[in-house]
Amino acid sequence: MAFPLIRQVRAFVVRGGGADYHDQGEGHWIDDHIATPMSRYPEYRQSRQSFGINVLGTLVVEIEAMDGTVGFAVTTGGEPAAYIVERHLARFLEGRDPTEIEKIWDQMYFSTQYYGRKGLVVNALSGVDLALWDLMGKLRGEPVYHLLGGKVRDELTFYATGARPDLAQKMGFIGGKMPLHHGPAEGEEGLRKNIEELATMRERTGDDFWLMFDCWMALDLNYATRLAHKAHEYGLKWIEEALSPDDYWGYRDLKKNAPRGMLVTTGEHEATRWGFRMLLEMECCDIIQPDVGWCGGMTELVKISSLADSRGVMCIPHGSSVYSYHFVTTRHNSPFAEFLMMAPKADEVVPMFHPQLIGEPVPVNGKLKVPDTPGFGVSLNPDVLLHRPYTH
Repeated sequence: MAFPLIRQVRAFVVRGGGADYHDQGEGHWIDDHIATPMSRYPEYRQSRQSFGINVLGTLVVEIEAMDGTVGFAVTTGGEPAAYIVERHLARFLEGRDPTEIEKIWDQMYFSTQYYGRKGLVVNALSGVDLALWDLMGKLRGEPVYHLLGGKVRDELTFYATGARPDLAQKMGFIGGKMPLHHGPAEGEEGLRKNIEELATMRERTGDDFWLMFDCWMALDLNYATRLAHKAHEYGLKWIEEALSPDDYWGYRDLKKNAPRGMLVTTGEHEATRWGFRMLLEMECCDIIQPDVGWCGGMTELVKISSLADSRGVMCIPHGSSVYSYHFVTTRHNSPFAEFLMMAPKADEVVPMFHPQLIGEPVPVNGKLKVPDTPGFGVSLNPDVLLHRPYTH
């Protein structure tokens, strides 16, 4: 079956706020004195926005076929990523057969290797790749999970990431991952407060509910090891992204030093099969957590997951809503999924990409059946103002 060629690639940024969980405004749990690599500086401790987590903003990539069908995707990267998409990556798609996904990915990655490999460039590449998968699903009239090989489970089961695991439990989630609020620079008092918060949540939830700490790259090996052992008393299921993503040696030692039965997880800020190969071959973690919008897109996530599967390691993608849902439903080594609680007080289930996406599904009682609508099954909200800063 012949498909129409790709006519044009377009990259947009969002104007007027919304649709980016890095920029939720004041008073949101996700920006309330969360431990970060910048917590060592008191002036940047209270808010992640103070050191610039929100400066890039949202990236929206559209790929239009000759018959007018449009695939799109949302990730982060803002105007710098839009420039890369329009001025560099578009040449590897326009006028090409959209089924050449592997070739297109290869050319985008290796043509940018001299200034990319990770970070912003791979974010941009990921957005293009996801938009291409969305386009292919729409052209074929099939959901992306069909293109990935079909479902291995009818229903996804979720844990929730947010400030109130006790409320997440009442909403039907299997566990709650809460932000760590105090890093090493806040000393013994900060460590004590972290454990007190965990103890309070354990008292509220009981012993059978998963509780986890999201450390967001904020700790050193000594602090992370001490935190893990003190938290073990309260049944902490895992300690996540405790160290810098480049500290493979530290993760290796943390996994060795962690209490028996506690999992070490990381990978949210890792990219490509080569980065994850380091984590896996050095035995750095029990679960890898690639973000499909940052790690290289769906094309690369398939390879990353296969590497993990060959070593008996679970692959639980970081957040990313429909983009990870279609993947998780097709993989045996992804037995559950993450849901980011985007409500300011983490007290209700709301779509991650609201208001930008229309038709975005959310879990009910901690579960979700991935819709069978073509592509990723969502559309752009026409009321959200998009700006195309560059053209080619």
